Amino acid sequence: VRLVESGGGLVQPGGSLRLSCAASGDAVNYLDIGWFRQAPGKEREGVSCVNNRGSNTRYLDSVKGRFTISRDNAEKTVYLQMNNLKPEDTAKYYCAAGPGSSWQRCNWKEYSSWGQGTQVTVSS
Repeated sequence: VRLVESGGGLVQPGGSLRLSCAASGDAVNYLDIGWFRQAPGKEREGVSCVNNRGSNTRYLDSVKGRFTISRDNAEKTVYLQMNNLKPEDTAKYYCAAGPGSSWQRCNWKEYSSWGQGTQVTVSS
């Protein structure tokens, strides 16, 4: 499975971005997909994860109500809509594929096949 992220950039506080994770490979539609982020000097954390059918999701508490994960299996793409962005959301964002049920914990250690990441910077 190969994953490629896009959609990052510089945005003012309160703004929005939509990240995309384009996947390739026959197995991707059977895998859970997660969005993770890492800021300099901080541990990688799970932002949001979705199961293979897109019917179950999990969010980091600090992004609940602001971020929405979705997936289009026909297009093999997973999205992360980020609204009301805050400076503390600044990080490099990665998507990764994980085995079934990994969405429940959204723990980066259970995920493999990482993309190269896309930088999100929230600043005025």
